[in-house]
Amino acid sequence: MKLVVQIFLIIFNITSLSTLAQNKVSLKSPDGKITFSFVLDKKYPSYAVDYKGKQLIKQSELSLDFKEGGRFAADLVLLKPLRSKVEEDYVLPVGKASKIHSRYNQLILPLREKSKTGRQINLVVRLFDDGLAFRYEFPKQQNWSAYSLLEECSTFNLIGNPKVNTLLFGQDYNSSHEGLYHKTTLDKVLENNLMDLPALFEYPGQVFVAITEASLRNYSGMYLVKRQGILSSQLTPLPSDTEVMVKATLPHHTPWRVIMIGDRAGSFLESNLLTNLNEPTKFKDVSWLKPGKTSFHWWNGDVVPDSTFAPGVNFETNKYYIDFCARNNIEYHSVIGYGGFPWYPANGPSYAEQGTYSDVTKTVASLDMQRICDYAKSKGVAIHVWINWKALYPQLEAAFTQFEKWGIKGMMVDFLDRSDQEMVKIQEEILERAAAHHLFIQFHGAFKPTGLNRTFPNEFTREGTYNYEQNKWLPKAVSPDHDLDIAFVRMIAGASDYHLGGFRAVTPEKFKPKYIRPNMVGTRSHMLAMYVVLESYLNMVADYPQAYEGEPGFEFLQKVPTVWDETKVLGAEIDKYLSIARKHKEEWYIGAINSSTAREVKIPLDFLDKATYTAEIFMDANDAEEQPNHLIKTKKEVINGTVLTVKLAAGGGCAIRLYKNDKGK
Repeated sequence: MKLVVQIFLIIFNITSLSTLAQNKVSLKSPDGKITFSFVLDKKYPSYAVDYKGKQLIKQSELSLDFKEGGRFAADLVLLKPLRSKVEEDYVLPVGKASKIHSRYNQLILPLREKSKTGRQINLVVRLFDDGLAFRYEFPKQQNWSAYSLLEECSTFNLIGNPKVNTLLFGQDYNSSHEGLYHKTTLDKVLENNLMDLPALFEYPGQVFVAITEASLRNYSGMYLVKRQGILSSQLTPLPSDTEVMVKATLPHHTPWRVIMIGDRAGSFLESNLLTNLNEPTKFKDVSWLKPGKTSFHWWNGDVVPDSTFAPGVNFETNKYYIDFCARNNIEYHSVIGYGGFPWYPANGPSYAEQGTYSDVTKTVASLDMQRICDYAKSKGVAIHVWINWKALYPQLEAAFTQFEKWGIKGMMVDFLDRSDQEMVKIQEEILERAAAHHLFIQFHGAFKPTGLNRTFPNEFTREGTYNYEQNKWLPKAVSPDHDLDIAFVRMIAGASDYHLGGFRAVTPEKFKPKYIRPNMVGTRSHMLAMYVVLESYLNMVADYPQAYEGEPGFEFLQKVPTVWDETKVLGAEIDKYLSIARKHKEEWYIGAINSSTAREVKIPLDFLDKATYTAEIFMDANDAEEQPNHLIKTKKEVINGTVLTVKLAAGGGCAIRLYKNDKGK
């Protein structure tokens, strides 16, 4: 991994504190469109944000309240600020882009109390062309060695009354971060309701703002709450001491508080701002990282319809799916369990409930993990396992040592359901120790991504999304409209696992929940497109083999990759449709997903190079609204400048593979 950093330091020539006129400092983004204005008065520090000369965020308080020493807000002194310009090139071995150029302007504002204790906190601000971020840094100091944080008061005083698209959780900190999105205006959001991140705001005139966080490490996960009309940070309390949010020793720093700004719907999905704000990986070797698609038979109900053996936690059931993966270019098979009971010994009543005993270094008597791994390897398929985090964590090193010995390549770690500081540290420990054994991680029931896949590229995906698993038990299916919400809002933060691959769609009025062989609402072309639209480096192919083989459109799933060199949003209207192009090596893939209203969209191909391409197009059939599994496959020769016109059915979609003519199929 090559890292090039150019830093130009311009230190203010200040001979006395009094020369800082009224304690006001400002910083602009490299393109000059975003302005961050800082003010220090007697009550507290505050900031404001302008975009293209118009204010988006009014003066907003920044303060911290500590158990020892009280609030850090009033009677502060601004010491000598430090400005810098930074340009950086880095590579993501796993991501939506492979080579990234980052540039930002930085301002460090040292703030010190006038009291005898003289605690110092540095406010660090970075402005990029597509947004800004700030964090609090606690340098090592003589009279302050540790802290217990009661409250972080980072406020976001949004001007006017923008539209809001977010998840609201009441007062429940312990959640899987899954739900249906609330679409309202800021004035209608109830006070003190937990607003999950990322949250998307839309101003009149096509100006969009997203608030989230980056580089969440050894700190508490952040929500937003509205207090007296102003959005403020709300941290998740420690389970062992609910008065305290964070305990740390100095030096220390908070995560980045991120404000993304743009004037194009969907532009945040192209942004690399969150990975820009994370530390480079320390992995010396990344060649073992192999993103790909995986089977996941729990979703389909553990179906093995054409077998002569009894399905269960055994070699034969897993062989059935391994053979399917081998035939169809699916890189991983997931070993889960059967009928709600895991592959490892445990006395809990279900996957979710841990019980009093478990041992993930062993298998149940009916299963031989070594035999499964050896057989899968002989077929060119790798093994990925499901595991409850409460079973894994007490045996972390022993488990990872055994997994590596067996030949397992990664795992889904499930039912985390927390975002407090302890859980944040647990997840990082899992990632770090897993990497030492060449294991990738897929978190389920987890908080949103924060760009940490730059530091730990063995984090392949996260759930934290209300997704197609709900079709197994809820009376109303996950809708194509909700798919758009996930793409426009949750995906701002990064990879999103979604139980993709259901190949049996019905019309909304015919939908009924089915735990075995669940159905979908939305067309098959919509499902194909989701493999491109959604960012996830371990997409599931979650239905059973007979649902796929010989079915129209499955050839697209056989070829579509899960990691990308470039990402471009081609067309986007929130709540209506989204089309995204992603490049993998010399091929481009396009996915367009539609809401529940039919429409015609244009897909410009002006991103292509000068070569001639073949477009392999999977689109809704004319009767797709009545027969959602019907699609049309066509091929067309295209070049840079070609504009494709596509009719999207209600709940429909379009998936396209573009390959150069001289490369063949």
